[in-house]
Amino acid sequence: MKQSTAIANRLREVLLNGHWIANTNYKEQLQLVTWQQAIYKIGNLNTIAALTFHLNYYISGVLHTFNTGKLEIKDQYSFDLSPIENETDWQTLTDDFLRNAEMFTAKVEEISDEQLQETFIDEKYGTNLRNIEGMIEHCYYHLGQISLIRKLIASI
Repeated sequence: MKQSTAIANRLREVLLNGHWIANTNYKEQLQLVTWQQAIYKIGNLNTIAALTFHLNYYISGVLHTFNTGKLEIKDQYSFDLSPIENETDWQTLTDDFLRNAEMFTAKVEEISDEQLQETFIDEKYGTNLRNIEGMIEHCYYHLGQISLIRKLIASI
């Protein structure tokens, strides 16, 4: 198996269909959330909608970088979520997230083992592999937050 196939499978696990590490995945979690729950604010925690937007921002941004060779995302914009005011807004965000997750994992699977070791845009960012592995870690970090926030909301 190519290394990129194994990495893409790890991404699919956290984003779309796995249960091995966290016993859940984004698709499963987000499908359980209503739009009211998605925007429910608990203390100073991010909302589920904000976390979904944040992760989608990076997934779509890195996908764009792989497709064009241009890094155009900036951390300062990663939480610039438009208001979620109804079920349609929430469904649009989650559909966009899941579509980008599927395209990102497919793109990762296409990368050759040699390309995984190449520099991601600039040497300060490390290799393509390092950035993909970082995305996996970032995904699990926020998946844990979403799972906990969902449980907190359910207990209220």
